[in-house]
Amino acid sequence: MSGLLALLDDVAAIAKVAAASVDDVMGQATKAGAKAAGAVIDDAAVTPKYVHGFTAERELPIVWKITRGSIFNKLVILLPAALLLSAFAPWAIAPLLMLGGGYLCFEGAEKVAHWLSPAHHDVQEAARKKMSAEDSAHLEEEKVKGAIKTDFILSAEIMTIALAAIETDSLLFEAVALALVGLGITVLVYGSVALIVKADDMGLHLARQGRTALGRAIGRGVVRGMPGFMRLLTFVGTLAMLWVGGSIVVHSLAEIGWHVPEDAIDAIAQMADGAGDFAVWAAKAVIDGLLGLAIGLLLMPVVGRVISPVLRAVGLGGEGASH
Repeated sequence: MSGLLALLDDVAAIAKVAAASVDDVMGQATKAGAKAAGAVIDDAAVTPKYVHGFTAERELPIVWKITRGSIFNKLVILLPAALLLSAFAPWAIAPLLMLGGGYLCFEGAEKVAHWLSPAHHDVQEAARKKMSAEDSAHLEEEKVKGAIKTDFILSAEIMTIALAAIETDSLLFEAVALALVGLGITVLVYGSVALIVKADDMGLHLARQGRTALGRAIGRGVVRGMPGFMRLLTFVGTLAMLWVGGSIVVHSLAEIGWHVPEDAIDAIAQMADGAGDFAVWAAKAVIDGLLGLAIGLLLMPVVGRVISPVLRAVGLGGEGASH
């Protein structure tokens, strides 16, 4: 009997260790996912455009195709690459983070430039109308390919940021945490996208067939509010990209030994210390965002004249190369 009790004690102890490990993995995965907030918001903000112009019946199937491609990108390609990087070239993580941060800065600055250039929107709208006359099946295939290419770039940023945020010496722990980050973010992003692209239809259905006056009013409010919500989502996504991109570049520079930018930003932000911790955080976020905008504006001609032609030459250009 005593042997059985001892065995049960051992099993209980193992279970506690396992539970603690699971909690630790979940905690690390959550922390890593939060670090990738800018890329996540960008992903959620940009994806709905890939279903624009298709019939309502094709919207969810297109989102599902992109979701499958995103899972393949993260778990089959990027997860093994991240583990190899962590095991054999950890010194490369900071430079890769700088590239990812620079990409976020470029994307944010490009969106700001587009807002300030109404003619660009006219060209985009004309191109969209021209494309809508093409064969819908071919157009859908091209849109999905473009979305998956864009997702690959954003997923690479997310996985690299997450890899840098996970603190462990266990390769298995790291693999599980990265897999949780990849799956969790994919579900979050594309679940949100599915709700966003169907919100108009749900609102219209409620407005027309709602059983109560309140329900019909809510439906009309959803239909009227979605364009503004999409603009707000794009605006917030742009701010997040600039802020997170700038902070990633600054922190990565400190990681490779140049602490001057990070120390200077911290010193300036601390001047708001009298107004509380939030004021310090806000000041730092504003500085990081302005720095991200400056970096992005500097990168725009480099991307337009050098990087984009190279990507097109190797088959990675077009709609998926930039959004």
